[in-house]
Amino acid sequence: MNTLIKGGTVVTAEGERRADVLVSGEQVAAVGERVDAPAGTKVIDAGGAYVMPGGLDPHVHMELPFMGTVSVDDFLSGTACAAAGGTTMIIDFVIPAPQQSLLEAYRIWRERARKATTDYSFHMAVTWWGPQVFDEMGTLCREHGVNSFKHFMAYKNAIMVDDATLIASFGRARDLGAICLVHAENGDLVFRMQQETFERGIHGPEGHPISRPPEVEGEAANRACQIAGVVGVPLYVVHTSCRQAMDAIARAKLAGHRVFGESLVQHLVIDDSVYRDADWRRAAHHVMSPPFRPSDHQEALWGGLQGGTIEVIGTDHCTFRTDQKAMGKDDFRKIPNGTGGLEERMSVLWHHGVRTGRITPSEFVAATSANAARIFNIHPRKGTIAPGSDADIVVWDPAAHRTLGAARHHSRNDFSIFEGMQVTGAAAVTMSRGTVLWQNGKLSPVEGRGRYIERPCFTDYARSQAVRNAHFAPHPVERQEFVP
Repeated sequence: MNTLIKGGTVVTAEGERRADVLVSGEQVAAVGERVDAPAGTKVIDAGGAYVMPGGLDPHVHMELPFMGTVSVDDFLSGTACAAAGGTTMIIDFVIPAPQQSLLEAYRIWRERARKATTDYSFHMAVTWWGPQVFDEMGTLCREHGVNSFKHFMAYKNAIMVDDATLIASFGRARDLGAICLVHAENGDLVFRMQQETFERGIHGPEGHPISRPPEVEGEAANRACQIAGVVGVPLYVVHTSCRQAMDAIARAKLAGHRVFGESLVQHLVIDDSVYRDADWRRAAHHVMSPPFRPSDHQEALWGGLQGGTIEVIGTDHCTFRTDQKAMGKDDFRKIPNGTGGLEERMSVLWHHGVRTGRITPSEFVAATSANAARIFNIHPRKGTIAPGSDADIVVWDPAAHRTLGAARHHSRNDFSIFEGMQVTGAAAVTMSRGTVLWQNGKLSPVEGRGRYIERPCFTDYARSQAVRNAHFAPHPVERQEFVP
């Protein structure tokens, strides 16, 4: 089946131009000013619209078991709402329990994801360390296309890892040519501050940001950047929410370390006043970690996005309904952490970024797809519109008006943190590998059509770093070197 997207302005991270796009089967066949299409080709009129790569959100959690419950969006509802917002691929996280086999957890998540309607991939969390983890990291890289490993520096007594595990895992990832991710919050400090805040009689959602101030994020981000710099592994700092963490990333970049910064679209537009809402329900629905910050941090993050300290805008989409949030009705420490945002991400960033002049359309594409595709080694298959690329395409109407809210989104959640926000700019058509999933306000998900995308490791990078860091690991490929 051929489709010609005609009359639009094609935007990639490199620039924009007036061009038609011919899709043949699942791939882009041609891009040009006047593309000749075979007889019988379906035509999509993109006049007055932008034609951009479908969004790639590298930070989501579908049907995640967490804090005694499970997030409500599964891989079908989650990828469907992604398509409605112009996103055509997600990268989720496999999170093994401490002492659980990484491969066992990977198989469980792969089975859950079989219902996805868009393409997907996985980061692997390292939640413990030992010879088995060392070996299974290699198997995941070589046989399953996993090239990224996540480390939680928070959630003490659950999935938090210590510095010894960070060092061991970072070294192993370096030698495999993989990239490391960190959730940067000092878990020991958070644990203590949660206890102290609760003991002071602060039991509601307002206690959440008090117990996780910007300093605990900044300290952890700096520590992770410094460890990664010594070990010689590329580092990706997820959901950067404050100036302190962003400054740590900027310092590491200036020192020549390979560090990437990610922020969430929520942190760009929502401040910490939400936790003081008189309605407990609304306040609790904003509990996520790191928490929302005072407004001056938002301006700093916008500056980081403009200046290149922040390369990627994701969502950390992890949805819990009101009855689940109520698990922490009398104790903010028990409120399941997470918010939605996958369907709204691109419209919110366009409205508050492109329409205000903070970023250009090409910078928008870089932040929502191209940079993540490059960082996680699936560019140019994803993140651009070029012959041979997957036909993950969004026809973007820059004049479309939307009012965001729970009654209008496609998530299974009963709450939207963007409730009532009016935005201009939305997906008119979303195409995933040549199949239209969203058009004219109608969502047409196909259960199970999503494909698992393998992401190869950066072997050349690993080789160069092994030489550069010979002082750190004289025998970098020897298994016992990284077992504390």
